[in-house]
Parts: sequence; structure tokens; C-alpha cells
Amino acid sequence: MEFIEYPDSEMMMIDLANQLAGELENCLFNHDHASLAVPGGTTPGPVFDALCAADLDWSRVHVMLTDERWVPETSDRSNTRLLKERLFTARAAKAQFVPFYTGHATPEDGLDEIAKRLKGELPISVMLLGMGEDMHTASLFPGADRLDDGLAANAPPVLPMRAAGAPEPRVTLTAPVLEGAMSTHVLIKGAAKKTALEGAHGLSRAQAPINTVLKNAKVHWAET
Repeated sequence: MEFIEYPDSEMMMIDLANQLAGELENCLFNHDHASLAVPGGTTPGPVFDALCAADLDWSRVHVMLTDERWVPETSDRSNTRLLKERLFTARAAKAQFVPFYTGHATPEDGLDEIAKRLKGELPISVMLLGMGEDMHTASLFPGADRLDDGLAANAPPVLPMRAAGAPEPRVTLTAPVLEGAMSTHVLIKGAAKKTALEGAHGLSRAQAPINTVLKNAKVHWAET
């Protein structure tokens, strides 16, 4: 793990966006397309605001979420809605989106369709993740109903996940996909999350799912 500390979050967001853009550019130089996996939530919004202006051939960038709440994009809980508002603007409006939400009644009903959408997108070229104070990442929550399945070496690329404190079912990329990313960045803010990151050391992946990716990750942190 490489830990990068920034004097403030504004500088962190700009620098991280530049790193992501540089890695995508390098990938596009050598491949027909690049896959970019990003989290939802409010924290990465400023990264998207900066990244969307990057001078890339965005038509060859395929963007997916690391996890999605099982709600339509009209919901203010939708991570897809966040991407369309903050990332798929300016130059990045030309990016191709690989959606997880299918409109089925349950995520289980949509799994086959999601798996088809993921064909040809793996391994992920560049991945950005967040982390909760409970040390979850994507929707791999400690104590979640299918956490063991999601952490298994033979897990399918995506699984439904339900957990206490998560108001709706979710779908999430699983450990083999997260571990297989060519480049991994983790974005965290605040003293509490730094303490959680330090506390993950020595814990099992079930106790601290973030440990699934930390070995080869760059962790970007600012206190404020």
C-alpha cells in the first residue's frame, strides 16, 4: 500500500483526477478501450468534476460503478444519477456507461444481464474505491448477507448484497474483480477514516473488506 497525504481535500481531488486521467491515457495508448470503475456517494464528486474535463478519447473509456443501490436513477440514492450529474459532462460526456441497475424487481433477477454487460470489460483498467468507517468498500460490508460469497476466490464478477444500515439492496463487484484491477486507488477523508484504515491492519477480510485491495492500492487521504 502507498499512503499519500494531502494538505487539503481540494488539492487531493485535483491531483487524484490527474493521476486517473494519466493512467487512462496510458491504457488507451496500448488498448482499444479502457475500463474505469468508480464509487458512488458524495466524496468522489469533486474528483469527477475535475476528471470530466481531461483531454482523453472518452469514447473509448467504459465507465462502471463499483457498486449500485437497487433503485432507478431518478432516485436521489442512485449512484448512476451522481455519475450523470458530475462525471458524464464536458469531454467525459462521450464516455460509454456500463450500468448495473436493470429495472428488475430484485438484483437477483438482473444478475445475468449485468454479467453480460461486464463481458469484455475485465480486468478493470483503472479503479477508484471509497471506504467506510466500518472498513467496507464497494458494497462488501462486514456482516452483509453474502459477504463470504463476495470474498470467495471463485465469486462471480457481481453479486447482490444486503446489510444492516443499507436501506436498499445493492449489487457490488466482488473480490476477484477488485483484486484483479490493473490500477487501484482508494479515496478517504477525515481523521475517523484514517483511524479505520489503520485499524484494518491485521484483521481478516471479513472483518475489514478493504483489506481485499490495500496491498496494491494507492490510498489518498486529506483530513479536511
